[in-house]
Amino acid sequence: MHSENVRLNVTLPRDLVESLNQIAGPRNRSRMISESVQEYIWQRKKTELEKRLEEGYRASAAENIAMTKEFEAIDLEGWDEY
Repeated sequence: MHSENVRLNVTLPRDLVESLNQIAGPRNRSRMISESVQEYIWQRKKTELEKRLEEGYRASAAENIAMTKEFEAIDLEGWDEY
């Protein structure tokens, strides 16, 4: 997905910039920062989705247990007890 680039002026700690230069080189910093921010956003969205899914599963589990108890007597009808 490509979109229009926007120039930003950001302030970073010197040691972080030095590490960035060692890994990406001074000419590829923007690309590496962009990819890193994209990865960070993706991870945040994934974590939020997992949290919402877990909450939904917990709510469904409680409903399923209540429904199972409600129909428990009907489920056992017609079965011989041993």
